[in-house]
Amino acid sequence: MILLEEVWRTFQVGEAEVGALKGISLAIRRGDHVALVGPSGSGKSTLLHILGCLDRPTRGRYLFEERDTGSLSELERSALRQSRIGFVFQFFHLLSRLTAAGNVELPMMFAGVAPEERRTRAQEALRSVGLAHRAKHRPDQLSGGERQRVAIARAVVMGPSLLLADEPTGNLDRASSREVMELLERMNADGLTLVVVTHDPDIARRARRVIRLSDGTMEEEAP
Repeated sequence: MILLEEVWRTFQVGEAEVGALKGISLAIRRGDHVALVGPSGSGKSTLLHILGCLDRPTRGRYLFEERDTGSLSELERSALRQSRIGFVFQFFHLLSRLTAAGNVELPMMFAGVAPEERRTRAQEALRSVGLAHRAKHRPDQLSGGERQRVAIARAVVMGPSLLLADEPTGNLDRASSREVMELLERMNADGLTLVVVTHDPDIARRARRVIRLSDGTMEEEAP
């Protein structure tokens, strides 16, 4: 499903060129559950941005579902993100003026989905994360764990094949973290490919594969 071949990502800092990723080669199968770990500045977020087509490699190739993303226009990359890739972040990025249902409807609104279908699909997505009864509540009326579950519902409402989660439990207490990870793992068991960036060793141990990054290079830990 995902294939990276000798991917480099460099940035110009003053007169110096800094390598955030250095020759990363990685294959991720459909339905896999992968944890990306490593210290701050190791390249985890840069790699996640490339996987999510939010950034392009400086060198190397990234194939997503057998499509060479380097050959896609910005419009095509945007369409790919919209339809095939979901994102969940540490900070929930919910719009405070909208209800839970309204937040879940947002990606469908940008995709031009008809209002009646948006409402139906938003309710189904909230039901899948156990929050159908909170659909009319605004973010400030929800707990941290509930807000993250709304964010997950929003991330999967378009039916993506890949979910990228950047520190999804970073702002949650232990009980809420467990609930969120169990939810993500149920979705993974249903076939959704899951890639999680985390600093939490307990979260990393839940993955089937652990990829450790250090100074832009990677190694896979033995299961």
